[in-house]
Amino acid sequence: MADLPRQEVIAMHGWGGDSCAWEPWQRHFDRHGWHWQSGERGYGGRPLAQPQWHANSERRVLIGHSLGPHLVQATVLCQATDVVLLASFGRFIPTGAGGRALRTALNGMHAAIGTEGETAMLTTFLARAADPADPDVLPSGPLRKGLSSEGRDRLRRDLELLSQTIGLPDGIPTQARVLVVEAGADAIVSSAASRQLLLDLQQKLQAAPEHWTLKDVGHALPVPDLVCRVQRWLDGAASS
Repeated sequence: MADLPRQEVIAMHGWGGDSCAWEPWQRHFDRHGWHWQSGERGYGGRPLAQPQWHANSERRVLIGHSLGPHLVQATVLCQATDVVLLASFGRFIPTGAGGRALRTALNGMHAAIGTEGETAMLTTFLARAADPADPDVLPSGPLRKGLSSEGRDRLRRDLELLSQTIGLPDGIPTQARVLVVEAGADAIVSSAASRQLLLDLQQKLQAAPEHWTLKDVGHALPVPDLVCRVQRWLDGAASS
């Protein structure tokens, strides 16, 4: 019988993405002796996947990008020993005038799904996620490959979930070691949402989260060495 993993990662992509985006991360963590599982929302026809922890693992690391931590089952998130939040948020729509404008934009995106305006809307979203980098740096996910009928429905429901997030993801463990990686030039998650995430975590967690801001980097975090830096942080080496 194969040995059960002693340290493992569960990763979840964000809205509009898929598990293929984690392939470079999985290769890296595999080389360093970690067992990796990727969650999958199935927007483009890939099968849905909600991984579960192995019973005897000692380190349980949850890595989520953007909406990803909100898409993980609370029963999984609550068992994590370490949590890495990549360009993520608690409340997505801030209060005030800026929040009203963002809600209007999200309503427009929701209305475009399944219509002739879908392609233009999704193309704009990808460009904003990559900005200031070229959209071609992004992995070829479901928005480029084509959505399945079921995936389109799920994309719509997850967009509704995004607009309704008002706090930390359900199940986030108070005792976990948490790393927040903020995109300094994020055109998707507002600076107000990023600040609120840190405040909420400071009130929730037993130990303050570590916080990195990557200057001049967009929401998709196209930083080749980020996976190495995160892995070193998990090993206990401070790097920012």
